This record gives sequence, C-alpha cells and structure tokens, in this order.
Amino acid sequence: MTTPSHSDSLPVALFLRITPLFVLVCGLSLALAKRGENPEEFWAFQPLNAGSVSYAGGTSWSSGEIDRFILEKLKENQLSPSNAASKRDLIRRATYDLHGLPPTLEEISDFLNDDSPNAYERLIDRLLESPHYGEKWGQHWLDVIRFSESEGFEYDRELPGAWRFRDYVIRSINEDKPFDQFITEQLAGDEREEPTLDERIAAGFHRFGPVRRNAGNPDIALSRNEVLTERTDIIGSAFMGLTIGCARCHDHKLDPISHEDYYSLQAFVASTQEYNHLLGPKEEVEAWHEKTNSLKEQLAVLNKMKDETEGEEREQIKKRISELNKELPEMLPNILTIKNDPEKRTEVRVLKRGEWKFKGELVEMRPPEILNTRDPLILPPDEPRPRTRLARWISSPENPLTARVLANRVWQSHFGTGIVDTPNDFGYYGDRPSHPLLLDYLADRLVKNDWRLKPMHRAIMLSKTYRQSSRTETAQRAQEVDPENRLLWKFNRRRLLAEEIRDSLLSVSGVLNREMYGESVMVPVEEDMIQLLYAPDQWQVTKDKSQHNRRSVYLVAKRNLRLPFMEAFDQPTLQASCAQRESSTHAPQALELLNGDIANELASRFAERLRNESSDSDLEKIEMAWLLTTGRPPSSREKELASEFISAQPLSEFALALFNLNEFLYVR
Repeated sequence: MTTPSHSDSLPVALFLRITPLFVLVCGLSLALAKRGENPEEFWAFQPLNAGSVSYAGGTSWSSGEIDRFILEKLKENQLSPSNAASKRDLIRRATYDLHGLPPTLEEISDFLNDDSPNAYERLIDRLLESPHYGEKWGQHWLDVIRFSESEGFEYDRELPGAWRFRDYVIRSINEDKPFDQFITEQLAGDEREEPTLDERIAAGFHRFGPVRRNAGNPDIALSRNEVLTERTDIIGSAFMGLTIGCARCHDHKLDPISHEDYYSLQAFVASTQEYNHLLGPKEEVEAWHEKTNSLKEQLAVLNKMKDETEGEEREQIKKRISELNKELPEMLPNILTIKNDPEKRTEVRVLKRGEWKFKGELVEMRPPEILNTRDPLILPPDEPRPRTRLARWISSPENPLTARVLANRVWQSHFGTGIVDTPNDFGYYGDRPSHPLLLDYLADRLVKNDWRLKPMHRAIMLSKTYRQSSRTETAQRAQEVDPENRLLWKFNRRRLLAEEIRDSLLSVSGVLNREMYGESVMVPVEEDMIQLLYAPDQWQVTKDKSQHNRRSVYLVAKRNLRLPFMEAFDQPTLQASCAQRESSTHAPQALELLNGDIANELASRFAERLRNESSDSDLEKIEMAWLLTTGRPPSSREKELASEFISAQPLSEFALALFNLNEFLYVR
C-alpha cells in the first residue's frame, strides 16, 4: 500500500472541508425556497397589522381581545381552554410573575377572603404598584443587555459605579417610564445638551459588553474593533430582535441584512468613548483631575524612558513608576457612561471577513436597508447626535420590529414561551409567531399606550388565557395536537429562576432584607473560587452581614465568579444577551438544596421562625411551613407523614425537606 503524497491528499482535504459547508448552504436555500418567503414580504419587516379576529361563536369564555385571539386558534385545532386556576394558584402565580417573591400569609388570607368580583383585578393593581415589581422586571432587562459589573476575559476588571445602572433600570420600570424614552436614554442619554445624572447613567448601556484589555498588545485597533462590535450587536438583538452580528464578516446568510448594513449601523457608535463622570463638589473633582493628569503625564514619560534603558538605570525607573502609581488618588464616586469625541471618531469601513486589517469602502450612518425604506435615515459623519437620531428611528413606525420584540418579551415572561419562541431573532432562522395577529395587536396597543408596560401586564394577567389552570382533563388529546402548548390550551407550569429560588428561601425563612438600591453586595464564597481570579482582591466580602440577605438582583454581577447556587439553577453567564432563561434539571440542583450552605443555613433560620411564630403544637408548625413554602395547607396524609418525621428528626431537617418540594420550586 502506497502512502499518498501531499499533492494527492490536498484535493481530498479540500473536498472534506468544503462539502459540509456546501451541503449546509444548499439545505438552507432549499428550506427557504420551500417556505416561499420573499425578503421584501417577510412578516417581521411588515407594518403592524392590528386587526382583530372575527370569531363566530359564543364568547362566554373570552374576557377581551387577547382571549379572542387565543380562542380562535384553539377552535381551528378543535381544542378547548382549560378550567380556571384556583385562587391559591392565582395569587402565587401573579405574585411571582410581578415580584419574584412568594406571597405572604397575610396576602394569601386577604385574597382568599375577598369575595368581591374585582378581587383579582385589585390584586394585580396592588402588585404593579409595589416597588418589588421593578426589582423582578428589571432583572429581565438586565439579562437582555448582558449587564455585568466587570469586563470579563482574563483581567475581569471592575466597572466602577455600574450598580447605578441597575438602580436606574429598577426605578424606570417602577415609574412605568415610556419604553421609547427608556430606549433613547440608554442609546443616547449622554447626547443631551445638559444630560441629567440619570441620562448619563442610562448611556452606560454601551459599556456592558465583555472587554479584552490587551496588556502589552500593540494591536490597539483590534481592541477598538471588538468594542464597536459589541456595541453594534447588542443594539440589533436587544431592540430589533435581529442577529445583526451575523453580517459582521459577510452578508447575512438568511436575513436580508448586508455586510454593508452591519457597518452602517456600527457607524452610529463610531464616536463613542469610555467616560467615567465623577461625582462630588466641583473643586474636589478639579483637584482630582489635576493630580491624576499630572501623575499620568509623569508615568507616560517614565514608561517611555524605561523602554529605552537597561541595567541599573532601568530598575531605578521601574521603582519610581511603582512609587508614582501608589500616589495616584483613589477614584471618586462616578457614573459609568460614554461620550462622543469627534476627534477620536473611528473611521468605519466595511471590514472584509470582519478583520480590522482588511478595510473596504467607507460607510454612512444608516439602519439596515430592509427597514430603512420610507423617509430613509442617512446621516453624515459630522452628525453631532447620531445615536439620538438612531433611537428615534428605532422607536418609530418606520421600524415595526421594536414594538413586536418588546411585546413578545413581556408575553414570554408571563407564559414561559413567547409568541415568537426566539425572542432575540425575528429573522428567517427564527421561530414563526404562533399568533401573528395577537402579537401585532399587543405591539400596537403598547405604542398607543405611550410605550408603557404596566397596561400590557394588566391586560395579559386579567385575561382568561392567563388565568387557566396548568392541569386539564383534555390533556391527552391536546398533547397530541399541540405538545408544546403553543396554542395555550392550559397555563404552562414553570420552575422559579435562580434569583427567585434564593429570594424565596430568604423570604420564607424570615431573614430577607428588603432594602432597595445602593452598591452591589459581595457575599462569602469559598476561598478556592476567589483564588481562581486574576486578582483575588477583586472579591471583597461586604462587611455588613445584614446586606448578605438582600434580594439577588443586588448581588454583584461579576463575569468571572458566579455563585455556585445561582449557576446550578441556570443563572446566565453574562457573556452575551440572554433573551430567555434555561430551565434545566440535573443532580447538582438537588445537591445544592440538600447539602449546600445556603439551603442548610436558611433551613435553620426557617425552623427558628416556625418556633417563634407558632405555638408548641407540631401540627401548627407543619401547617405554617406548608403555607409559607407552597401557598396551601397540607393534606391529611402530608400532616401525618410530617408529624412522624418531626418526632424523629430536628425541625431544621423538616424545613430543609420543604425547600426540596416541587411545589416550592415551581409555579403552576
């Protein structure tokens, strides 16, 4: 047998490499051809169609437009909606959906004893007015924009003052700030003539992508290109629900987004520069700048001299550099933000294969052409407020995607699945809407309600669709017709998010610190985890122990160190936009809830609460524990088993067992 030469094997290697790519491209082309979809006519790029359904038949089940859209689809598939959920299920479901916390015993009792016809409506209004609403729904937005308080990669440098953005989001959502204003503040708050502190904070939106700090790397243009790429990609996914980033290296393979479209969108952020806006008296800020700038100038000179010298002289220079670094004043309180610097504006060209070295033609600032048809937005390089113009376009009728994407995010967070099941991808490769007319109705209603979210929450949660039971007698046939429940013939049971599980453990144990806002909290973690950081002193445990029991939204969001408990329950990695949380089931979750420090420490506190707030009767302790963890009283059999358990085991073990109940971890 002869060994093939290099020249013989090269065609074979090329064939093996090219064939899979060829098959993929052909397959995708064939799939699109079968769909018969023309880019110009693709549903996501069309104006909103807010027409209602014309349902012929009884409407006794329907309580409004939302239900009529759902019922129409159910009837088409010969399905029926489920019965109404019980009041106990509804108060637990609604409270978790809007607050991310379990209802208190008093709240459950008040709702169950309220027999008025508008009791449920009043419950929803009360939940929407609570400041806990912003804490829960703020987390959704922080997921979408990949909020973090550190830069990731090797150094994972702290982003000073990033917690102010988290507080801004929570406040904005509690105020029901119009979302078009919310968009504009984040995209371009710094471009106002006299930006408010909140507008400066909001513009920090552009700073939350992972940043690679190139120590000793001369290719600084590469770093700048990565930063601009991050800022462009998040605009596409968060606001427009498009995988804009796929066009960075070539024309998008599926969506009508060209290579040039990508860089034309990137041009809107070409002038943006990192900026930390210092807070404090004017004199103090000026003195800080004066001292810092003087020392940095000296350091720049010394660093240049160091590179040009050797031996003893070089060592002396290095010693002086070290001394001057220690003299640099500590950073003043500041706002993490950006600002435009026309003199440092990056010249944006089409980059072949996305490589910064392979520059093509210059581009103008404009949105993707497929959406930029009527009254096109095209800006010159010297436009003083480019991102303000972009923000207006994003929330204008010219772009139908933004309202659809936002309405879909709200729907998804209530039902577990969006009307479009790919919330960051409304393009060709994404999911098709299960109820396209309903999606457009919700998007249109959002715009007509001045882009406010609370009216949409209210409409969705008051619908009979939302108030269905998660259990149904007709489940077997419905499972055959619609196994994923896209038609919503019942309510989808869902597992609590990582933050909700931790916050619930704190709440039922009676130790939850409900203080709002302020600097992020670092809780104790194993020393081995801290030693894995590039600089272990980056993790400084918050000294005030009462802060350790704050809600999870106030825990520091550090890219290179996530709490094992939160990671086990699918907290996102913060590296990219998370449009939809995973809900996995695996052994480490049970290990955390049975053996983990958090669960065991809080089980002891829960047992202590049961002793303090109930009589000496074991039965009363059992009933109180069940109500706190599941929202319902225990059955006779459950009481019997629990009594036997308590008689033989410590009360803390009983508390730990309840933390592991499915009914504690799931909302139905």
